[in-house]
Amino acid sequence: MLFLLLVAGAVAWAALTPDRYVAGSAEPGTGLPVVADGAAAARAVEQVERAVQRRDPGPLAGLGADPAAQERLDAVVANARAIDVVDFDLRYVEETSPVDADGRWRAEVEVAWRFAGYDRDVASTETSVDLVTDEDGTRVVALAPVDGSGPGAGRSPVWLTGPVEVASSPTTLVVQAASSTGPDAEAYDARADRAVAVVERVLTGWDGRLVVEVPAGEAGLDAALGVEPGTYGAIAAVTAAVDGAPTGSPVHIFLNPDVFGQLQAQGAQVVMSHEAVHVATRAPSSGALPLWLLEGFADYVALRDVDLPLSTTAAQVVEQVREDGLPRTLPGQAEFATGATHLGATYEAAWVACLVLADRGGEEALVDLYDAVDGGGSVSRALRADFGWDEADLTEAWRDRLDALAG
Repeated sequence: MLFLLLVAGAVAWAALTPDRYVAGSAEPGTGLPVVADGAAAARAVEQVERAVQRRDPGPLAGLGADPAAQERLDAVVANARAIDVVDFDLRYVEETSPVDADGRWRAEVEVAWRFAGYDRDVASTETSVDLVTDEDGTRVVALAPVDGSGPGAGRSPVWLTGPVEVASSPTTLVVQAASSTGPDAEAYDARADRAVAVVERVLTGWDGRLVVEVPAGEAGLDAALGVEPGTYGAIAAVTAAVDGAPTGSPVHIFLNPDVFGQLQAQGAQVVMSHEAVHVATRAPSSGALPLWLLEGFADYVALRDVDLPLSTTAAQVVEQVREDGLPRTLPGQAEFATGATHLGATYEAAWVACLVLADRGGEEALVDLYDAVDGGGSVSRALRADFGWDEADLTEAWRDRLDALAG
């Protein structure tokens, strides 16, 4: 009971004191406990907001005594200028960690932004900021720290984490962490530009706006997407809503440079084109689609004009059929999990199903099928309307194709 009373007393004292310090440290020269002043933190966050909105780091000049922090925040302002960030809003929410011995603490903020010319919608998410409170006041020293990744910790947008390189064309934008290894932003943008052309050959109604974000590495990718560390460790690229919202959010491609950079040129282009299909079809909001159709269609478009034999593009599923026999059903959701075994074979199996459909009814019918199911129609109804098949007919034809490929 004594402990609870002491805690209650500390909370009451925190509510009454006007000081700006964080519980757990001491006010310089007094030895007394200190508390966070949310109003001071909100003002510090507002300074960053104004600096980004005005493209002017002047409001952050008070960081002169902390060159590293000044450099990080100046970089964010420069990023906003290079990318043309608009609709930017930053709002302090609450303290999320106690102060350390140096007066450093962490808080949650809400951030909103849009990349002008490429995003129609505004992204809005929670992220973290690092602050320092000392005799000079409270100030933000870092935005969106990468070590804040994981469920409940919000997201760390690439352009807020530090310096970035930017490359663009009229239809593509690449935002790459300056510390990222592998190709430079111009090389990624060239692949993105080719991906737009690949997709537009099939999806002629797409407006061709494609944004690619390249974090510093796997940890940066996890932080940007707000997932547990290691979630996308073996994945080259992910297409996702920037803020995780199911609808009404920008959809970007996020690369894992640790994996993407190991791909050969043709493989890298196929991956980029595959992800561009997901952007064009807003796949993150396509909850009605079975994954074999969503992923198989993306591979169909990406591989449509690739001059490689089926023995190469379907090599993994052919090997699996030879070892384990023909699958009984089209790939289900569990088989597409990022940690699933034979993931490459699963993607190839889905692609073969779409090849079978295109051979049966033509490419336009395949596109119509995708659109119909994406719009909420049933697979069975769309198959009957466009192909004269039911799902059993498709499965049988697909198994026959896999059997022929396996020889």
